[in-house]
Amino acid sequence: MTKILLIAHVLAAILAVGPVAVAASMFPSAARRAVTDPAGRALADARILNRICRVYAAIGVFVPVFGLATAGAMHVMGDAWVIVSIALTALAAAVLLLLILPRQGALIAGTRTGENGGGNPARLAMYTGTFNLLWATVTVLMIVRPGSTTGA
Repeated sequence: MTKILLIAHVLAAILAVGPVAVAASMFPSAARRAVTDPAGRALADARILNRICRVYAAIGVFVPVFGLATAGAMHVMGDAWVIVSIALTALAAAVLLLLILPRQGALIAGTRTGENGGGNPARLAMYTGTFNLLWATVTVLMIVRPGSTTGA
């Protein structure tokens, strides 16, 4: 059962977090292009990238669900690498839900109305980089598992 949970966890991470990481990284440049040409294709591209981020963020809920189930089945829930991974995953989710998605929506709305209510695409790129760095760190922790007795 542990192997099935681990496979589900890894697949969920690849299929849910991967698209968000890529789409969120592409969004700031699409938003910058949309500001200079609001009637052009860049606004449609930005909307699609935002939709990808929103949909896959919702699907991404399965990553920690399967992760917690896997950690429980492996009896490693109290290990430091698991606890740090949980904290970083929660932080990554907060960055996505509180900083990235709202600013993407505001940039799209601001471009549509000709206002700059959406803010700064460069700041959004910084938040996206932080999100991606958090997930990269979690990935390294999942592979290296410092201090783990389960073998790496």
